[in-house]
Amino acid sequence: MGKITKNQKNARAKIDTSIFYSLKDASKLIKDIATSKFDESIDIAIRLGVDPKKANQMVRGVVTLPNGTGKNLRVLALVPPDKENEAKEAGADHFGLDEYLQKIKDGWTDIDVIVTMPSVMGKLGPLGRVLGPRGLMPNPKTGTVTMDIKKAISDVKGGKIDFKVEKNGIIHAAIGKVSFSANKIFENADEFIKTVIKLRPSTTKGAYVKSIFMSTTMGPGVPIEAKFS
Repeated sequence: MGKITKNQKNARAKIDTSIFYSLKDASKLIKDIATSKFDESIDIAIRLGVDPKKANQMVRGVVTLPNGTGKNLRVLALVPPDKENEAKEAGADHFGLDEYLQKIKDGWTDIDVIVTMPSVMGKLGPLGRVLGPRGLMPNPKTGTVTMDIKKAISDVKGGKIDFKVEKNGIIHAAIGKVSFSANKIFENADEFIKTVIKLRPSTTKGAYVKSIFMSTTMGPGVPIEAKFS
């Protein structure tokens, strides 16, 4: 474990670990404990009382953050020629088909999200080993495989993110930047948590939300009230 810096010690000292903060108070505190000179991301981690190994307890979904993520996501639209102008107008950073399929095959993955159409998915199958581990494979459930390419790109650029519970029962997501106002941080976190709660599997017994922590890229976690059944 690396040495804790003076700033990190000061940040930890500002957190009262004997209490759970309200989401509004945590949204204010998180800005106060940021120590880096760069604009840190704000992450949220929710531990759920589910068993991800069971298909009927897998929690996965999408949410559009009201204030965006603060990150300019690089979007590749894998579309045929007749859809290229639509992709360009919607704000795609890259658009095309065969040339990008070849680039990905050659190892290029300098993108954050890929959107495409159902008719193209067959060509992406052979690239699963490249795209899958990087979380780049388009999926109809997350809205990245659709006939409405313009909306898909606009949603991604506007703050739409997808998430799923990890094998240890935790959902992680970046929901903003330290430069956001405390109210914007609160609104994004509130929308994310509410969305996760709505996805509670019917087979889950006992506490669904076990704990919630908010942190900056370099900072300690702030414990948040998890008064949800």
